Amino acid sequence: MLLLTALLASGCDSSGSGGFFTTFQNYQEIGDLPALREHGIVRLLAPRFDEESGLTRNGIPTTEYQRLAEQFAGSLGLEARWVYASDYAQLQDLLLDGKGDIIVTNYSMTDARRDKMGFSAPVNTIEERLVVAPSLAGKSLSEMGALTLSVPAGTAYLETARKLVRRHDNLTLEVLHDSISDEELVEAVASGELAATIVDGNMLDAMLMNRDDVAAGPVVNRKRRIAWAVRPDSKELLEQINQFIIREQVHASQPKAALRDWKAIKQSGVLRVITSNNPASYFIWRGELMGFDYDLIKDFAKQQGLRLSMVVRDSPSAMFAALSAGDGDVIAASMTDTPERRKRGWNFTDRYLEINEQLIGSADKEPITDPAWLAGRAVVVNPETAYMDTLNELQDNDDIDVDIEPREGASTESLIDAVADGEFELTLADSHLAAMESTYRDDIKVLYTFPQTKNIAWGLRADQTELKKRLNAYIHRQYRGLFYNVTYNRYFKEKKTIAAHESYRVAPGKAISPFDDMVKREALKYGLDWRLVTAQMYQESRFNPNAHSFAGAQGLLQVMPRTAREFGYSNLKKPEQGIAAGLAYFNWLEERFPPRIDLADKLYFTLAAYNAGHGHVEDARRLAQKLGKDPDRWFGEVEQAMLLLSKPQYARQARYGYVRGSEPVQYVRKIKNRYLAYVSALDGAPGITE
Repeated sequence: MLLLTALLASGCDSSGSGGFFTTFQNYQEIGDLPALREHGIVRLLAPRFDEESGLTRNGIPTTEYQRLAEQFAGSLGLEARWVYASDYAQLQDLLLDGKGDIIVTNYSMTDARRDKMGFSAPVNTIEERLVVAPSLAGKSLSEMGALTLSVPAGTAYLETARKLVRRHDNLTLEVLHDSISDEELVEAVASGELAATIVDGNMLDAMLMNRDDVAAGPVVNRKRRIAWAVRPDSKELLEQINQFIIREQVHASQPKAALRDWKAIKQSGVLRVITSNNPASYFIWRGELMGFDYDLIKDFAKQQGLRLSMVVRDSPSAMFAALSAGDGDVIAASMTDTPERRKRGWNFTDRYLEINEQLIGSADKEPITDPAWLAGRAVVVNPETAYMDTLNELQDNDDIDVDIEPREGASTESLIDAVADGEFELTLADSHLAAMESTYRDDIKVLYTFPQTKNIAWGLRADQTELKKRLNAYIHRQYRGLFYNVTYNRYFKEKKTIAAHESYRVAPGKAISPFDDMVKREALKYGLDWRLVTAQMYQESRFNPNAHSFAGAQGLLQVMPRTAREFGYSNLKKPEQGIAAGLAYFNWLEERFPPRIDLADKLYFTLAAYNAGHGHVEDARRLAQKLGKDPDRWFGEVEQAMLLLSKPQYARQARYGYVRGSEPVQYVRKIKNRYLAYVSALDGAPGITE
């Protein structure tokens, strides 16, 4: 990579030879806590772009652990500053060389590392498992015959593998010197490139979900401890870390099932939120946890000094079952407060959103003024939703013979998709969901708005009187206030940047953008065609360096500030930094895909990952292979699988959950076509349009 030159030009600190990155001017310091206090800083070491963990379905999101380290720094009265290593193997050198003070990541406490560093109390304990071909599943190590274990250098897996090879004569060791993730190791075994490897057992089930080309072997290390690491002489610092970690773990430790009200929640320091993985409540976008409910409940938790633990369930009944069992404390999932649900014992806060239910049809249909029009017409809904109650009332109270077509487990979004595709004629949606869908598409229409308003509220148990009081007080303070309105508009009213007219004129000798020279300079570093980068830049920002997305992405290539900082860029509104950060991120994503993929398809995969996230693209590749499609080709193959990931039956089985698959599909197609148009126009050939 030629990233170093760009980073130095931007003023970030780099080792020059080691390839580490910081967000400040680094220095060398090997002293203990008193020396850190003199600087006023504690430097936290982590791999640049730490291993992705996917959508958190149970437990604290990965970013909460990073926040915990920053909270520790604050408890010492020190400023936390991050130093990013190229890979895990470099972390120890940076620490011992005085370029960082604490290693904070999924860092294993191995014998070799303990000889050189001091480790804190464990923050987690996991097991390691062998990954093998399906033919070896169920066999012990001694029954597997001659077998080569392939593991990356610089990892805890290497120490485990060496111990196994010493104990088993049939095993040999291969050390992989390239940086490779757990997912890539599993894929290499599945493809036959490797005979066997070792990965973390806590992630293996998710990685092996619904695939039969690779299998989990025996557990080879039952207690691998994850901890923070410091220099061996940093005794005072280590003591403070241990006190902090143990205190936090004791506060947060509660039985998995606990029927809690406010006092117990406050004592634990964690609010357990039951929600659903959908674009209104809780989802991942470019690695960021988002959603209207998530943002509101996160703000409530922040004001109360609580951390969030997310518990994902797929249906209203499953969410209330989890609440009743004590798996969570509150349901925040755009839930309608209905008399029928209250009769079943469900309890709710005051409303935080007022909506009307709306009839949704295809864009070519005319609106209606009388629900009697529905007589004899089929309307498809999930029978667990409040829409079912509305249709039953039309039948029972208004004597309108609606043909109700129930679809168990279907989300509102998937049923709208089905209506747009002509699979069904009609469905229902809450007005805020319909408004959100309308910002992304023009193939549906609101045909009728039912006059009775309904309340959206958070779900509780009847015995949670104090929590209900706190939540209601928050709702009353925030409802229709500035934070609330900004959050609401972000998800349900602001139009996505409308696609520009495809006839945007480009001619030979004429600049495509005001930033062509910058793009050419940066694209050359990565071996990219600058016109492809320009096509993407237009799609992202319409050449506006001050562009700012609803999710917080900034600059010409709409990079998240946190992502930019990990590459050493701090001001994305400066065109040169916005372009450099976007291309550095693009290059990092491209390197995540196997080298065997043809260049064009690798670019398409990279564009899709830039838009939706690498994890969602890998989910689509796995699904494509399962469906008999080519996982190494985008158009007509993986893009079709990507579209399916917005459907509940596929999203539930995907490691990274729901993704609005039509967005990356259209994103790639538009950029490819615009790129071809640029090439054709600049070469003087007839233009190519979508």
